[in-house]
Amino acid sequence: MKLYIGNKNYSSWSMRPWVLMKQAGIPFEEVMVRFDSFEAESQFKTALAAVSPVQKVPVLVDGELAVWDTLAIAEYLAERFPDKQLWPADRAARARARSVCAEMHAGFGALRSHCGMNLEAHLPEVGARLMRDEPGVAADLQRIVQMWSGLLAAHGGPMLFGAFGISDAYYAPVATRIRTYALPVPPVVDAYITRLLALPGIKAWIDEALQEHDFIPMDEPYRTSRN
Repeated sequence: MKLYIGNKNYSSWSMRPWVLMKQAGIPFEEVMVRFDSFEAESQFKTALAAVSPVQKVPVLVDGELAVWDTLAIAEYLAERFPDKQLWPADRAARARARSVCAEMHAGFGALRSHCGMNLEAHLPEVGARLMRDEPGVAADLQRIVQMWSGLLAAHGGPMLFGAFGISDAYYAPVATRIRTYALPVPPVVDAYITRLLALPGIKAWIDEALQEHDFIPMDEPYRTSRN
């Protein structure tokens, strides 16, 4: 299988299936299609036109089949690799997991709009301003805290539904945003973020994202493995 993705530093939608497959041990070939310049954007559309009618990342290509949209890719992988148990085994928990992924897919517009994923940056002053001046960001964060706290309590951790699965991969970019913008969360949520970002599959994405540019921020919340 081939997974077409955008820049690791910025592409939150690409991050979700990549870390899901990496952490679950599903083999794939990465095809990086950069979009961080005018020239790259043109090449980006040309490259994706060959595999996807929507010309957006991510795209999973399995033989002659192309699957686009992050949620569609996650569902395809869950069916293709049932032994990986990417969704919870319990029917009620599985329904809840699908619900929270769909909520992420369609919601949290203020957080996604104002707190773009940027793994190499550390922007606490921006986060403080947004929490003060953008009620939508504060409301989105409150819902995330409520959701994660409830799921961790209901399923006992260490991940949202006990073991790592699609839901954790889906919210991994949100966890990076919370760290980048130093958004205030209670200890139980902060501890979950620490566990999530330390998973080998997610850490691998972050480490590779930080190699994409020469820029080194003054404060380095993710660069724990570099000198």
